[in-house]
Amino acid sequence: MAKPEKVDAVAELTQLFRESDAAVLTEYRGLSVTQLQQLRRSLGADTTYAVVKNTLTEIAAREAGIDAFEGKLAGPTAIAFIKGEPVAPAKALRDFAKGNENLVVKSGYFEGKALSEDDVKTLADLESREVLLAKAAGAFKANLSKAAAVFQAPLSKAARTVDALRAKQEV
Repeated sequence: MAKPEKVDAVAELTQLFRESDAAVLTEYRGLSVTQLQQLRRSLGADTTYAVVKNTLTEIAAREAGIDAFEGKLAGPTAIAFIKGEPVAPAKALRDFAKGNENLVVKSGYFEGKALSEDDVKTLADLESREVLLAKAAGAFKANLSKAAAVFQAPLSKAARTVDALRAKQEV
């Protein structure tokens, strides 16, 4: 029979998995408590960075229907549970790992799909949703401006021609 503390821990992890849009599995061997606090702050308010027990995490992930971490839960493990946009927390993890080689990004999942370490790095290289939407809006606006100029060109050409004819008849 399982201990009540372990049952509670599995239930909490299962809930975190279900509520998060993405998760990134990391190994934090060698990081100090201060460094972990800095990492948590850099991840933002919508991300929970939790040091987890591997066996309990494996059970919780299975209960939540996530198979992205099978075979990857070894050593000192922590998971960043991301709610909402995953790009900024992925960038924060990447940037923190650059300055602290003890943080190793192992894998992750996003929208129900497993992510490799390279996939997490690619996700971190993306621009934020807001920037991408702004670029798309700018492209749409530019195309509309070009279309307006194309439709306006015959009218302005006709106006210039009529004005030139009027000026010629006055002479």
